[in-house]
Amino acid sequence: MPYFKKIIMNHLQRAARFKELHYRPGIFVSANAWDGASARLLEKMGFDAIATTSAGMAFGLGKPDKATEISREDALKNAQLILENTNLPVSADLMNGFGDSPEECAITIKLAAATGLSGASIEDASGKPSQPIYDFELSVERIKAAVKAVRVLNKPFMLTARAENFLNGNFDLKDTIERLVAYAEAGADVLFAPGIKTLEDIETVVKALQPKPINVLLNMEQQVYGLKQLEAIGVKRVSLGSGLFRLAYGYLQEAASHYLPKDKQAGFAPVVQHGEYNALLSQEIKQETK
Repeated sequence: MPYFKKIIMNHLQRAARFKELHYRPGIFVSANAWDGASARLLEKMGFDAIATTSAGMAFGLGKPDKATEISREDALKNAQLILENTNLPVSADLMNGFGDSPEECAITIKLAAATGLSGASIEDASGKPSQPIYDFELSVERIKAAVKAVRVLNKPFMLTARAENFLNGNFDLKDTIERLVAYAEAGADVLFAPGIKTLEDIETVVKALQPKPINVLLNMEQQVYGLKQLEAIGVKRVSLGSGLFRLAYGYLQEAASHYLPKDKQAGFAPVVQHGEYNALLSQEIKQETK
C-alpha cells in the first residue's frame, strides 16, 4: 500500500474509533496533550483518546491563552505534531474557529480534518473583552457552518460545540443550556460547557441534551467529584484542559526552586492557575542592550 494511502487509512481508523468511543457504554477520558512527548506518554499510559489544549499549546509557545495571540496555523501545527506522536484519535481545541464569521469556522474545520484530526471543538467565546460571548444567532450560525463542513467530509469527524458563559463570568445556566440545545439542533455531535462546577448543574445539562454526548472539564485542583460520579449522571467524555500542563510545570518550578539562592527561595511562589500563566505570558519581554 502506498505511503500516503496508509496515512489516510490510519486517520480514518482513528476517526472511526473516536466516534465509537462516544456511543459505547461507559465514560472515557480524552487526556490533553500539548506536545509530542506528552502525547506519547499519555498513549503509553493507556488512555483511549487525546485532545489538544489551546492553553497548554499557547503557554508552551510563551504566549497567553487568547484567541488574539494564537493563530490557526499555530493550532494546526501543534495538532500535527501530536498526531505524528500517537496512534490514538486526536481532537483539537480550535478556540473560536479563528474568525468571527461562520465562513471562517467552516474553513478551520476543513483544514482540521485535512490534518488528520478525528474531531475538533468550536467555542462561542469571541476573545473580545467588550463582548466576550457571540450573540446567540451568530453563535448558532457558526456551528451550522462547521456542521456543514463536517458533512461534506465523507468520513467520521466529531464536532464539539462549546458554550463558554461560565468561563467568562456569566453563570447563567438557562442561557448556557439554550445555547447547547441550539448547537445540538444545528448538528453538533458533542456538547461542552466548561466551567460548570456542581454535579447538580452538570446533570441538568446532561438531561437537557439527551441523548447527545456531553463533555465535562474536570478541574484537577478542586476535584469534589470524579469519573464514577460523572458517569453515574450520564456524562460521556471528560477532558482535563490545561491541568496536566500546569501540573507538570508546577513540578518543574518546585524542583528548580531548590537550586535558587536562599534569599530567593524564601520569596518563591509558583505560577499555578490558568490566569497566572496568562498574566505572566502577557508581560512584555524587555530586551537588554549593552
